[in-house]
Amino acid sequence: MKINFNYIKGFLLLAMIIFFYGFAEKRNNDRKLKKIEIQFTQSENLYVSEESVNKLLILNKIEVTRVGKETLDLNRVEELLNKHEMIENAEVFLTLDGILKTKISQRRPIGRVLGNKAYYLDRMGDKMPLSKSYSARVPVLINVKEKGIEEVFPLVDYINKDQFLTEHITSITGLEDGMYQLELRQTEFNLFFGKVERIEEKFNNFKAFYKKALKDDLINTYKMVDLQFGNQVVCTKK
Repeated sequence: MKINFNYIKGFLLLAMIIFFYGFAEKRNNDRKLKKIEIQFTQSENLYVSEESVNKLLILNKIEVTRVGKETLDLNRVEELLNKHEMIENAEVFLTLDGILKTKISQRRPIGRVLGNKAYYLDRMGDKMPLSKSYSARVPVLINVKEKGIEEVFPLVDYINKDQFLTEHITSITGLEDGMYQLELRQTEFNLFFGKVERIEEKFNNFKAFYKKALKDDLINTYKMVDLQFGNQVVCTKK
């Protein structure tokens, strides 16, 4: 019987590859993690610091640099970070050289609701606690009850996405029957917005009015500017 040594060599080579692959993988999994690298998608005005992330992991007995790759539960780390009240989304992954990398998107406030216990309204329309380290420059919501947040959110969201409105509007006050009044920075009149409807149309009318009034040096001759009547702006002089 003729023995085909090529088959034997191939089998032995395959066995050696499997052995060394398994050995290398085990050594890689047993290797201790070196460090954590934290990346924030927004670099300014941080509500969450690297120190607070590390503290959160340690408090939950996840001391990354003391465990091996095999024993680290990435899903658990991700879940812990996503439960943080200031984190919108967290992604966690391991590099081949033993570094745990986390990519964190922080929650972003677009309004501050005043009341017995003040809080932020974030860009998703959810409650967000105030930060001890930073005060966001966002419009203040006055006399807006919790049940009215859903109603006023489209207005706050529109303002947040418009640079001109963000620079000028400082507060939103809830009135009776779902009406709202806005206060502007460096002007002497209040802006009566009315109901939260036809938002784009109303603000386009206001921008056109503001530009002309500023050009004619009449901007501070009014005490009230009313946007609720269709495509016209009604002004009341002092």
